[in-house]
Amino acid sequence: MIHYTERITRLMRDIVARVPSLSFIDLDEVLVFARFGRTGADGPFATCHSLNLPTSEPGYYFWRDRHSGRLTRRSEWFVTKSPTVSVESREIKYLISFVLPRFCDQTLSRSRKRTLYDRREPWIAKLDTIVHELYHIDPAEPGIRKVTRADGGYSALMHSPAFFEEVARMVEVYLASRPDPAVYEFLRYSFAALEARYGGVTGTTFRTYPSFPQRYVERLVPQPEDVSKTDLALERLQTRPAKTRYTQDDLGVRLFLPHTVRRVSAPAAAAGRHRAA
Repeated sequence: MIHYTERITRLMRDIVARVPSLSFIDLDEVLVFARFGRTGADGPFATCHSLNLPTSEPGYYFWRDRHSGRLTRRSEWFVTKSPTVSVESREIKYLISFVLPRFCDQTLSRSRKRTLYDRREPWIAKLDTIVHELYHIDPAEPGIRKVTRADGGYSALMHSPAFFEEVARMVEVYLASRPDPAVYEFLRYSFAALEARYGGVTGTTFRTYPSFPQRYVERLVPQPEDVSKTDLALERLQTRPAKTRYTQDDLGVRLFLPHTVRRVSAPAAAAGRHRAA
């Protein structure tokens, strides 16, 4: 069977080595994993998740009277934190997830990015998506790269026409460097073709599947002194227990099928080591 996230990992290393604009990325700090998404369904093909955001400033939830607009109650103070993920003692700063089988079946013909590639083969859409997610990694500060407006300020949008154009430029730089076709050959095949060719498509997932490490809310301790002095009704903060630390022991391998996902047996999972990209 083809271990799809490991193939993407290998390709990412080649891209970073050949595209100067992405050479700042330390792929030992990036972990690639898979999520499920049916072909043809709405939703992203891949997502870049930042784990290196600092703890937020303290805050609280509040409620207003729908008629008067007056504040009526608020929650206890809390902060938002990022979980820690480490693989073989290396801290992971970014997770990049690919949605299978949806990612495998994307083509230029049904994408707005098709106008950026003149006479390129349909599978280039997948290479574009991989470069796109790498480009989200900010070279200057923690978090996701900010999009700059024409006036020099930052846009609230995650993408802009210039963002897509820069990704397409980097794809062309990579292809012009004459990489070994064996590194990206797997992108040429649809999900059905991969199953026929390899007998199955697997990918790294977290053992908490379908969940994965995400920012979580934690009650602030101690609470600010003004809690007892407020004239608003105070609501106890309701939070679900969150897993805050992950290691390679929290990773597993699953078999992705057109309409579902199955756990891979221990011997089969042991065939591929889990590691950062």
